Amino acid sequence: MPIVYLIATPIGNLEDMTARAVRILNEVDVILCEDTRVTSKLLAAYHIQKPLESYHQHSTQAKTEAVLRMLVEGKNIAFVSDAGTPGISDPGGMLVEAVWDRFGDNVKIVPIPGANAAIAALSVSGFPTDHFRFLGFPPHKKGRKTFFASLADMPEALVFFESKYRIEKALAEIAASCGDRKMMVARELTKQFETLYRGTANECLASLQKDKVLGEFVVVIAPLRRQILRGATS
Repeated sequence: MPIVYLIATPIGNLEDMTARAVRILNEVDVILCEDTRVTSKLLAAYHIQKPLESYHQHSTQAKTEAVLRMLVEGKNIAFVSDAGTPGISDPGGMLVEAVWDRFGDNVKIVPIPGANAAIAALSVSGFPTDHFRFLGFPPHKKGRKTFFASLADMPEALVFFESKYRIEKALAEIAASCGDRKMMVARELTKQFETLYRGTANECLASLQKDKVLGEFVVVIAPLRRQILRGATS
């Protein structure tokens, strides 16, 4: 039975690659990835030499069919995203759905867990996370105002991603909709300039603006119960 592996890769620090992930990448026939330039650097760091093909959100149906034919031929395939766990806000989910639809349980789908930016941020937030809602990336334009307004009505812990180009506007929107609800902003998790800002949206924004607004961001908003303020830190 052919196998499709969904392999988590580091979100910044290459040391976060698991031994199992390295072993599987050395064993599969083909590695699919979002960006061959990004994944080539990871494979080079671990001396992995395998055929590498791109598969991303703009891949055509013809590309998907080509991948499915590999499975018909009995090849084992690994899919990795640029960073973190595949299938979470990336094209891995599209690929897995196509495999399920075509083969059902005649192809084995195996998760190889590892780094995940949303879970990493939740773990250091200090907020109750027995229930949380993952919201991916906010809309860039259409629906963005509605997205942030709706946060006020969500009682559980919330976590989502935001880019350096929109993080300041996002915090201003959160302040407008959620008031003094506590939150945390994680910047550049696992990387050299990893920084955590904790407090209200306005406090986090003020702290962030004292630094260079660079890197990748994960936003965690505390649940409406048991809110604790420990101040924005960096």
